[in-house]
Amino acid sequence: MSATSGSPDSLRALGALLERGEASALELADDRLARIAASDLNAFIDVQPELTRAQAREADARRSRGERGALLGVPLAHKDIFVTRGWRSTAGSKMLERYVSPFDATVVERLAAAGAVCLGKTNCDEFAMGGSNEHSHFGPVRNPWDRAAIPGGSSGGSAAAVAAGLVPVATGTDTGGSIRQPAAMCGVTGIKPTYGRVSRHGMIAFASSLDQGGVIAGSAEDCATVLGAIAGFDRRDSTSADRPDEDFARDLERPIEGLRIGVPREFFGEGLAPDVRAAVEAALEQYRRLGAELVDVSLPQTELAIPAYYVIAPAEASSNLSRFDGVRYGHRAAQYSDLRDMYCRTRAEGFGDEVKRRVLVGTYVLSHGYYDAYYLQAQKLRRLIADDFRRAFESVDLIAGPVSPTVAWDIGAIVDDPVANYLADIYTLPASLAGLPGMSVPAGFGQGGRPVGLQLIGRWFDEARVLNAAHRFQQATDWHLRRPA
Repeated sequence: MSATSGSPDSLRALGALLERGEASALELADDRLARIAASDLNAFIDVQPELTRAQAREADARRSRGERGALLGVPLAHKDIFVTRGWRSTAGSKMLERYVSPFDATVVERLAAAGAVCLGKTNCDEFAMGGSNEHSHFGPVRNPWDRAAIPGGSSGGSAAAVAAGLVPVATGTDTGGSIRQPAAMCGVTGIKPTYGRVSRHGMIAFASSLDQGGVIAGSAEDCATVLGAIAGFDRRDSTSADRPDEDFARDLERPIEGLRIGVPREFFGEGLAPDVRAAVEAALEQYRRLGAELVDVSLPQTELAIPAYYVIAPAEASSNLSRFDGVRYGHRAAQYSDLRDMYCRTRAEGFGDEVKRRVLVGTYVLSHGYYDAYYLQAQKLRRLIADDFRRAFESVDLIAGPVSPTVAWDIGAIVDDPVANYLADIYTLPASLAGLPGMSVPAGFGQGGRPVGLQLIGRWFDEARVLNAAHRFQQATDWHLRRPA
């Protein structure tokens, strides 16, 4: 069974339709625009059909001139954290509700150059802060497998749109798990590359040392294709890694006999739901049948990832969001008495509760007298977490485990319990703090028929190996081909 078998939404299948002349880019775009208009998932914040059709006509013209490419004429969507010329770029916030960027993010720019056709901007947690997509100014996204459930966050709109067949592929961002978690909860495939692999230029900043752009799609093969288009050095981003361009699909078909997969014992302790454990262990057994070797490893600092992350990320968010003051752009309070009052009222009105919570925490830990006690200590823990991975990778090629301790929960179930929300990131945060590449691969279903994802973590800049392992698993299973009714 191939990764594209039975999947009319795969990039290969759509490319074949375009190549044979059985559909035009404009027809593909119109079909997806109709699906989006009929959807009740609230997955999109902004759709501009005429802009989409103009891009589709240009893609058709390029094909008529003899141009070819895996993405030429293929429709996709962008998480509304990437600024996009012509569409609103809101970051899911009232603060930027009417903001239209005068330029494209590098990720948007590179996909447009490859001929991809933008269908619109997908809903997300405000400024990418959240793991449930309930913290958007535009309302929660609904999970297409069960509309009572969250889709995961913060890239929940992108994951839900792919799972529901509204788009074949969408961009996302991952700061602490925001690609991998929604991909797992919506039963699709998502990859967060190594920090610095994808330019952050034009990505509305949350936590600059953690934010990383990536891909959500139906399969590892499609993720490899899109990642190849968006990755690469960008002089406009000071954190961009200066590395040679890569073909991330080059090793997809390589056999995985002898591949050493580390299974961290800390990922299978108290707190992991039995239904998630069963699905992940079945996936690991599938790897054993494919010839991989499962190796017990330890990541002893795993439990420290949450306190370290929730000091570092809010601190950086406090700094990054200081620019939203009502002076230059974005929301401004209608009534105020002086400049200070304008700042206060604008930020009180423009930011939601979760953003305010993180800004307050971040400002506190950076304040005089607390910087050394909190922020500096969190950075030391971050180094210890990275060292855990370095030691583990001395004996294994990949690390595998669950993405989330549970399947998707109901909308509103824990929205008033931020600590419970934060604990859901326990398995994704370590790789984010270490800057490692990670994937979520569909691995079955748990309670209530809600999807479960398997997490694969690779060495720094070893995305090709991670994608190879994911692809070979998808050749042997059909979880990634299953879609909600």
